[in-house]
Formats: sequence, C-alpha cells, structure tokens
Amino acid sequence: MTRRSGTAVHEVRADVLVVGAGVAGLTAALEAARGGRVVLATKTTLGEGSTAYAQGGIAAATGPDDVAAHVADTLAAGAGLSSPAAVRALCAAGPAAVRVLAERGVAFDRSRHDDGGWALGLEAAHSTPRILHAGGDRTGAAVSGALADAVRRSDVEVREDAFLLGLVTTGGRVTGAEFAVGPARGGTRTVLRVHADAVVLATGGAGQLFSRTTNPAVATADGLAAAFRAGALVADLEFFQFHPTVAAVQAPFLVSEAVRGEGAVLRDGTGRRFALDADPRGELAPRDVVARAIATAMSGQGGTPVLLDATGVAAALGRPFADRFPGIAALCARAGLDPERDPLPVTPAAHYWMGGIRTDAAGRTSLPGLWAAGEVACTGVHGANRLASNSLLEALVVGGAVVADIAAGPGAAPFPDDAVTEVTASTRPVAAHVGRLDLQAALWEHAGLVREAAGLAVATKLLTPQEAPVELDADDLDVPRSTWEDANLLLAGRLLVAAATAREESLGAHFRSDHPTAPARPRRRSLRRTP
Repeated sequence: MTRRSGTAVHEVRADVLVVGAGVAGLTAALEAARGGRVVLATKTTLGEGSTAYAQGGIAAATGPDDVAAHVADTLAAGAGLSSPAAVRALCAAGPAAVRVLAERGVAFDRSRHDDGGWALGLEAAHSTPRILHAGGDRTGAAVSGALADAVRRSDVEVREDAFLLGLVTTGGRVTGAEFAVGPARGGTRTVLRVHADAVVLATGGAGQLFSRTTNPAVATADGLAAAFRAGALVADLEFFQFHPTVAAVQAPFLVSEAVRGEGAVLRDGTGRRFALDADPRGELAPRDVVARAIATAMSGQGGTPVLLDATGVAAALGRPFADRFPGIAALCARAGLDPERDPLPVTPAAHYWMGGIRTDAAGRTSLPGLWAAGEVACTGVHGANRLASNSLLEALVVGGAVVADIAAGPGAAPFPDDAVTEVTASTRPVAAHVGRLDLQAALWEHAGLVREAAGLAVATKLLTPQEAPVELDADDLDVPRSTWEDANLLLAGRLLVAAATAREESLGAHFRSDHPTAPARPRRRSLRRTP
C-alpha cells in the first residue's frame, strides 16, 4: 500500500503475522509461537468471530477404521470438485488434531455408555456418527475459548481492534500488512504496519453478502478482498453454502444440523414431511439439496417458513431436548418456543463460502509470502458443497499445517489446471456505490439458492460502478470502519457473481435454473485480478 508523506505509522516486526482469531488463526499463532516472534491481529477481540457460533461440532474419524469412509463422504458431498489428495490429508489428520484440542482444554462431551468415550453425533451426508461436540451444541464457543486462553498464556503478541487495510508487497512478495487500530466506532485510530517473513490470513468468510445469514456482523470478506487486490488467485467463489435451518423468529438463530441428526423432520404448512421428495436421505441429504427443498416448499406456500419438527427428539434421546442442545433450547425459549412441543419455523440462510483464496493443502497461496487457512481459504477440500462439520476440522488442521509449510520458504503454490477468469479491479479498496442492504438483497435474490443468467446480469449491473470509482485512502482514519467493510463486500460480491456467471452448469451449492445439468467432469474455476 502507498501512503502520503507525513502520516504517522507504528511499525512492528514479526517472523509470522497471523490475521484473524478464529480456530484457524489461533491454531496457527500457537504453532508459530514455538519458533519465533508472532503477531496476531484481529478486527474484534480474541474468541469472537464465526468459530464461536458453531453449534454442530467437529467431524473426525475417531471411530475404528473410519478414515476411508470420512474421505468417501467428503468427496461425495463435494460433487466431484474436491481435491482427493487434500481430502485424504485432512481426514487422516483429523484424529490427531482433535486430540491436540483436547490437550489444549476442549472438554468434548462423553458418551453415556459404559466406555465413556467421546460422544459422536450424526449429521447430514455422513455415513456414520463421527461428530464430536462440546457443551452439547456449544462446540465453537468451547474450541474458541480454549484456544484463546492458550494464546493469552503464550508469547504471541495480540493486537485487537485491528482492522485489515491491505497487504504490503515488495517485489511481488507479501511482506506484511497494514491495519487501522482502535475503536470501530469513533475514537482515535492509528495505522499499524507489521513487517513479517510470512503472513497467514485467517479472516473467515463473508456471510454479510446476503440479507439472511448465520454469520456474525464481522464476516465482511476483509482477507479475501485484500488478497485479491494484491494479486492472489481466488477459486470456487460460486459455491456458497446455505444452511437449511435458521429459526425464522424476530431474532433469528441457527438450528444445528445435529438436531436433524437426532431425528427432527421438516414439514410444510400442511404437516407433510417433504424432504423425502428431493432425496431418499430426506433431512440428512447434503445441505444444498435440503436448502433448495425448503425453498421450493416455501415458494409453494407463499414464502412462509417451513417447520422443523423436533418434538420427538427428546423421546429418541431418552433425555430432555435441553440436555443435548442447551444453547438452542435457550434461544427457543427467548422466542417463546418449546422444541419439545412446538415445531420451529425455519428458512435457509447463507452459512459458509466453500470458495476463497486459492491454496494448496498446506495453505500456500499463489503469492509468495502469503498463506491462508479457514473459511477465507479454498484448499479444494470442500469442492462444490461442504460436508457438515468439516469446516472446524479444516481450519484446525490447515491452521497448523501452514506453520510447518512456512519453513519451506516464501515461494508461491502452482495451480496449473485452473480455468481462470480475469476480473478488473483496483489494487486499493473502492468505496461502495450501493448500500449494504441493497447489495445483500440483490445477492439473495439473484445469486442465492437458485440462479440464472438474467438475474446474474441484474446483479452484475448493480455491482458495477457507473461513474469513476472512489478509492479509499488509509490516511483518512476518520472514515468509518463500515465504509471499508462495504468496499470489501462490494468486491467480494462482484467476484461471486462473476464466478456464478462463468459456470454455466449446476453443481453442488451452485444451482443454475437455466443450466440444471451437472457436468460429467467438473473443473475448478479461479479468478485473477487484472488492472
């Protein structure tokens, strides 16, 4: 990034800079701290972000001889687009990774059977129970809290309230990053420039692209936008997963897939169980299938939510619903609902971006000196549709793998087989010419669960500036943080729509009503910035 002369900049030196404090960032920081100076920068505080909201758990092949089956389930959910090598590496590393989590203080729930081993839940598209959970449905909070505590006890230098402005590059290599440090709303802010031998982006996803999302307000594509502006390859951005069951109440909340895994069923307004019409696996079909089935049912009843009937779960479990799902039960109570008596009104909502900064299985990107892990990255594991509860596992495994890979030097990863689309974009953030609510509404309508060429063209026009773009300047620290976030969302939205337009076929979470047929041999598609 460039800066006008006279601007005060606080400069810091690190061996490794980690940006983001979810499970991927916290894990990377802890591993990197074993061998050098580490700075961890986060736009919020330690423990905040999407990780803390995860209810379902972590998928890991801890059962006997389950690695091969976990690989097969992940590849099947990915609809032929997953990287088999990356999937095998992830699933093989799973058992050891969760043991490390347990050593770091995560108290996974125990079975009520005589062996007292870890309790394993079943979720959609898994062939066997393999989901570890903690606190019933508070797995993300348990993982995030334990890792954040470990970071606080370590030598990692933590910078909170540090908003990523952009990456610093020298001679085509990423050599650091710049941040606005200070309160998000008002108050005094300064610029922090961190110089580092290696930069790891672990900034999470971009659920704020859509009007309905399970993601927290901080999920605004900051890392992906910064990497793309710096010249990094991004991939699979057309694949955005919509979680099927979000409670349609005044304060919406996610209803974990694990609830369906314990026997809850979906019913339309007449009480009919409709999910079996779309797939013989019914409520436990892949998420894209269930979400579209819900959308179809809602369309047939004037757009009103469908019902998630969990009234039989307590009997199936042999214990109260709130004993297995305390967090969801509490949220239901706040909404005036009792899941043991009341079917829950639910709708789909944007949940997880399978696409991201293109990386190999170890998180190495196409830019020397830059690694990425977690939802901001696209390792090729998830393909066209992520298998439930594989996201925390991938963030955990790749968060550690990047640190081992950094020792090999700052070179770029090659991606010779990608089909690449060029997208014109500035190297600096461009102020959004469209309001966030309008952007979210347009993407929900035209680039959501069902897409077609005419709607994508409407979204493209809305997201394309009709006048000369206004670039944001990091010197203007009085600019609200939301303005920078909107710039990132605008770029991310343009990229998503460009990717969805380019893939004229239906595959996994990307459904084109004008091209409903899936390809025989799907190919990964990447996007690259061109001036």
